[in-house]
Amino acid sequence: MKISLAQLNPTIGDFDGNLEKIRQTLKSVKNENPDVVVFPELFLSGYPPLDLLERDDFINKYLESINDLLRISENYPGIGIICGVVQPNQNRFGKKLYNSALLVRGGKICFIQHKSLLPTYDVFDEARYFEPASSIDTYNYCGEILGITICEDIWNDPDIFPDRIYARDPLKMLNNKGATLFINISASPFGIGKELVRYRLLANHVRRYNRPFVMLNQVGANDELISDGRSLAMDGKANLIALLPSFEEKIVTIDLDNSISIGDFRPQEVVESVHNALILGINDYMKKCGFKKAVVGLSGGIDSAVVCSLAVEALGAENVLGVNMPSLYSSKSSIEDSKKLSKNLGIKLLAVPITPIFNSYIKTMRSHFSGRSEDETEENIQARIRGNILMALSNKFGYLTLSTGNKSELSVGYCTLYGDMSGGLSVLADVPKTLVYKLARYINRKKEIIPKSIIEKPPSAELKPDQKDQDTLPPYHVLDRILELYLDQGMSAEKIIESGLDQTTVKWVINAINKNEHKRRQAAPGLKITSKAFGIGRRMPVAAKYDW
Repeated sequence: MKISLAQLNPTIGDFDGNLEKIRQTLKSVKNENPDVVVFPELFLSGYPPLDLLERDDFINKYLESINDLLRISENYPGIGIICGVVQPNQNRFGKKLYNSALLVRGGKICFIQHKSLLPTYDVFDEARYFEPASSIDTYNYCGEILGITICEDIWNDPDIFPDRIYARDPLKMLNNKGATLFINISASPFGIGKELVRYRLLANHVRRYNRPFVMLNQVGANDELISDGRSLAMDGKANLIALLPSFEEKIVTIDLDNSISIGDFRPQEVVESVHNALILGINDYMKKCGFKKAVVGLSGGIDSAVVCSLAVEALGAENVLGVNMPSLYSSKSSIEDSKKLSKNLGIKLLAVPITPIFNSYIKTMRSHFSGRSEDETEENIQARIRGNILMALSNKFGYLTLSTGNKSELSVGYCTLYGDMSGGLSVLADVPKTLVYKLARYINRKKEIIPKSIIEKPPSAELKPDQKDQDTLPPYHVLDRILELYLDQGMSAEKIIESGLDQTTVKWVINAINKNEHKRRQAAPGLKITSKAFGIGRRMPVAAKYDW
């Protein structure tokens, strides 16, 4: 059997655009004579459509688009199409929709398989919208007995997940029904290290059932979620016979009857994968939200330097504006570093000093602040002035403001609401500070883009004389380790302390995390790269008391 893998980047709700991608794909592979072309999960609408699925007008458009898909397939009568769509649930009980895979050929629906396992953890909430499949069946097609599954249906391997969520095992059921080829359509989000888990998962299934396996994954970013693609195929002996690239669209045709091993699987290096994921995240968020240009506040610090560098790679230098907003406390080196970074990147840099605005602000509030000494209030005023300037430029010229705060700061509230948190997209919201430094060095892998002085200087908000981050925060390598254990691994304070970390520091960090939930609730959407990102990846109450 010849199979074309269409690893593509859909836009949520853009049925016409997504159908056009199908048209162009079929046109491009026609001369290769594939038996079937495979598209990702819920491809017609893009994944995840979230509460659009609760709208009748959206579902009606979906069903119209399925009819359009059938008409497209009439033009390619010898080619089957496997595509992810929604299907109505005609039963009296249960959710109104199924998450389904259609096999279409010659203008007709040949086979429908609904998704069996509906994830309701991390970023997923599919049981909110979909009814699980009541049956799992195979389909005879072009000499093979197809076992078609959808994303989560294969994530039930006891060797990888000993604490299994599901009692049902769709692959085992398909194998028992005589499937000779497994095909899985996915919209699996990127996470650090996840592509290796995905490979191991498929290899385990192939070795267990001695069947070839094709996994086609969506690529592209939708809001916070970034799908890395990295679709792959294995023969019945777990030899890798196709591996599509990460973070880019690609169409590849394979012949299962004449397949050749392409060698061992090698995952992307962590920093490289995060770098590429963030670039894709910026690009897609901008494009799919209708923005062409971005504005970034450049402080002379490493976070803004990394964000600006990523934005230039994603959008081009001509589409990124840097803004330096020095205050009374800004060092000369920070101003010069911003200039040098802008020159290295080839972007335009505006200088908008905030001292006159700050002085006016303080003069206006002096009588109201009478009898009270300066504190973080005056520091936050400076940050908010800068946020207002960036948003003014955004409003006036239609730029998207990119927030520059990192996960370490956001975790413990070392950020200012309506100040440095202002923006339309938070690029580093899921990137710990220690990883920010690694990204900076990776950006400089061929030549110096981010000035060495930015990377080497002690980080500082520069909101008061001689301020350093470490005056307030633990060393970042300590802070990030605590965050990993508490947020990503869900360990208690006691367990973290038992691991050898200082008790006072651990309790301070956890208290800071818990009391700053209200800030994170108001933050810009942040690109997700870890297993436990703020926003869509972590849902916590704001009005709560953590004293246990």
